[in-house]
Amino acid sequence: MRLVLILALDTCDPRGSIALLRDDVILGLESHAISEDYSSWLLPAISRVLTSASLTLPDVELYAVAAGPGSFTGVRIGLTTVKAWSEIYARPIAALSRLQALASESSGSSPYVAACIDARRNQVFAALYRRTGVSLEPLDSEMVIAPDKFIEWSIELAPADRIDWVSSDPACLTQAPLWSSRLALQETLQEVSAPLAPRIGQLGYRLSCQNHNLLTDALSLDANYVRRSDAELLWKGPAPHAS
Repeated sequence: MRLVLILALDTCDPRGSIALLRDDVILGLESHAISEDYSSWLLPAISRVLTSASLTLPDVELYAVAAGPGSFTGVRIGLTTVKAWSEIYARPIAALSRLQALASESSGSSPYVAACIDARRNQVFAALYRRTGVSLEPLDSEMVIAPDKFIEWSIELAPADRIDWVSSDPACLTQAPLWSSRLALQETLQEVSAPLAPRIGQLGYRLSCQNHNLLTDALSLDANYVRRSDAELLWKGPAPHAS
């Protein structure tokens, strides 16, 4: 089977990263320096990773990108970058959820995995998944929600089963009043601080092997912001369904 060279990007928040993979094997990785803007960091970082592997952009056969949720500006920079290269080099794109990448880092074995990331304003970006073999099946759309409400919602969907909790920002859950009820069941909250670009690349490779039609192109690629940008909220006011 022919090997596939994958460039993976995660620019959804300041803890982003890029990774170069051949199939699901990591060839190179660079994490974002939080103090530096993505607009000045991203392209030089990609060049360094490619150069260290003696490769160039035309060698890349698949782009895997975190399409959200996260910072409006960060998500847009990552997607705009791969859109441009996809169009220039006629390469497909695997658009992945950052929450799914986070959930797939779970080291537990419970039937359900709940993943969340700090969304500020006392809310989290969150999703609940059911384990189905080696895959994770989302039980609903990704959401932005108060931590206590996310815990309550997850319990309602998995009333008789244990849940593995995974977060890059564990304090968002541990400070919620309802969290003590999960501790009583001896459930754990796993903190994931490692760069997510390698996992995004591996998920992109799995997607390409599963069904090439699940990939997208520059024209169809879209962001998953979950919550509108601050500028849009100020201009249009809150959406009717906002919590």
